[in-house]
Formats: sequence, structure tokens, C-alpha cells
Amino acid sequence: MLNSANFRKNYPVGSPTSNTLFDLAGKEQEIAILEKQMESPTLWDDQEHAQKVTQRLAMLRGRVESFQRMSQCFEDAAVLLGLGEDEDDHETALEVQTELRAIENWVAELELELLLSGPYDDRNAILAMHAGAGGLEAQDWVEMLFRMFTRWAERRGFRYETLDLLAGDEAGIKSVTFQVSGPMAYGYLRSEKGVHRLVRISPFDTGGRRHTSFASVDVMPVVDEDAEVEINPDDLRIDTFRSGGAGGQHVNKTDSAVRITHLPSSTVVSCQNERSQLSNRNAAMKMLKAKLLAAEIKRREEELAVVRGSQMDIAWGSQIRSYVFQPYTMVKDHRTKYEKGNVSAVMDGEIDEFIQAYLIWQARGHQKEN
Repeated sequence: MLNSANFRKNYPVGSPTSNTLFDLAGKEQEIAILEKQMESPTLWDDQEHAQKVTQRLAMLRGRVESFQRMSQCFEDAAVLLGLGEDEDDHETALEVQTELRAIENWVAELELELLLSGPYDDRNAILAMHAGAGGLEAQDWVEMLFRMFTRWAERRGFRYETLDLLAGDEAGIKSVTFQVSGPMAYGYLRSEKGVHRLVRISPFDTGGRRHTSFASVDVMPVVDEDAEVEINPDDLRIDTFRSGGAGGQHVNKTDSAVRITHLPSSTVVSCQNERSQLSNRNAAMKMLKAKLLAAEIKRREEELAVVRGSQMDIAWGSQIRSYVFQPYTMVKDHRTKYEKGNVSAVMDGEIDEFIQAYLIWQARGHQKEN
């Protein structure tokens, strides 16, 4: 029988330890600082900064309120248990069970938040996807993954914006770069970095044969304009060209597309989806900064791996997940071993289980890609 003492031992949600782990005091202090900034009459002179302040404040308030509700729920359950433990009170027992279920749900949310504690996890994310070998099959696979990630973003209420897209010659997408904006977008999506493998009966093969296709997914945190990545203008080569894809009154008629090469690192980015050359240039610079920051993160992780004596392959191009449509249906993550049989649901954006499994796997001391 669970008594009040055992209850507090098994569910120490409201304890000082959990407050420290959640850093409630730190979050409340940051809220006070942001609220002070919100009172400034000049805050909205810089709209981009003001939006960051309001978004951060709303996120912190939501987390603190959620933690406080969970703590209150814990206290209520403890009181109920204390009142009913000396009696055979079925009604009180049901109330305690209800409170426990609520606590377990909140603990799961808290656990996920604690896992999203990397230095860039709270950033928006830029995803760049490229078709592997296989021509039309691989290009169709990129388009399927693009839909999967955008549907996931829509389910969470996140926004996404296509920065660059190169369509396939017949169907599908050769490559696409897009930004996903929302709370902890990079923290969630960094789990998707790597090679994704598709096995299915090809709809393009008249012989009905099974094909294996690959697509690479790179995930980068969006860089603040005023920090982290400094780029010397002399290190850049900027080329303009005529946009590809469907034509129109403006597209394909002017050299509005922009390609930027960072000469020291040989990093190349391009953008052709905006209507003006200036807009494409700004978007391309955002992608370049994100790529350079991601490369720095990778370098740091490689150095840490050497110090830790890790024998793991930390190359970004390693295969991470397989999506099998035939002869059976299964999506399996090769890092965490988590698998799901409902392939259709996964392709419709239901990938949260894979993301959470990755974050837990990583928190247990496995390879860190942050």
C-alpha cells in the first residue's frame, strides 16, 4: 500500500531538489528582467529584438506556470493520501489516482524540457535536405521527407519558410533548405540530422520492383544577427544568377538568385525563392551563418569525443533511420532502436516519439550532436 511517506519518496516533484533541477529561481529571475525590458517605451524600436523578448518571456512564463501547477497537483495528492490512508476510502483513492496521472503527464513534459538544455536548443532551425544516389526515386524521397517535417511543424503550431528549393527534372525535389520557427525548434529537430533510408515498391518502376533510396538531412541552429558568427566580407564570393523553377512576371527574368561562397571553408549556399536579389542575399547569409555555426559545433564535439575516448562515428552523414514500406511496414531509428509500425502516421508528421527517444538516448551518455 502506498502511504504518504512512500508517495513523497516515489514522487518528489515538489521537493527542493526538483526545484533546483528545473532552475525555478533562475527562470523567475529571467522573467523579472524581461518584464522590465517590456516596460521600456523604446523596446519596439527594434521589432526583431522585441519579438525575441516577448517570445522568450511567454515561453518562460508557460514553463513556470506548468511547474507550479504540477507542484500544486503533487501537494493535493499528498494531502488526499494522508487523509485517506487510515480509511478504506475508495473515492479518495480514485482522486489520488487522477492526481497521479496528471503528475506523470507533467513529469514527462518536464523531463523533455530538461533534455532540451543545449546551448542552442531554444533557437529556430534551418534544415537542408539533399537527394542521394537514385535519381527520381531519391528526389521523390526528399519531397516525402519535406512533407513529413512541415506536417510535424504544423502539428506543433510552428512556422516554416522555404529558403531554397531545387525541383527534380521530372518529379520530386533535388534539394531544399527551409527554416522552422517555434519554441525549441532546433532542440527537437537536431535529432533528425543524418541519412534517412527508404525501402518501398517504386511507383515509378513499371516492373514493381523494390527500391532503396537515401536522403541526407542537415539541421542547423539559426544564428543571432549580432553574435556568434563573424564573417569577413573579404572572405566571400557572391554570384548572382537567374532563378530556376516555374517562371512568372519576375522569376527567371532577372538575376535575382544569389550564391555565396565562404572561401576559407569552401561553404556554398544559395537562395532563389525570394523576389528580390536583396532578399535572397539576406536569406543566403542567414543560411551561411547557420552552416558555419553548425561546423563549429561539430568541431567541438569531435574534440570532446577524443577527450572522452569515444569510438563512435560522429560523422553527420551516418545513416540514422530506415523507413520500410515493403515487404512489411516499420520505421526504425538505428541509434535508439526505437521503432514504429505505422509508417503512414510517421510520414504524416508523427515523429515526436522518435525525437523523445533520441533525447533520452543522448542524455544517457551516448553520442551528442548539439
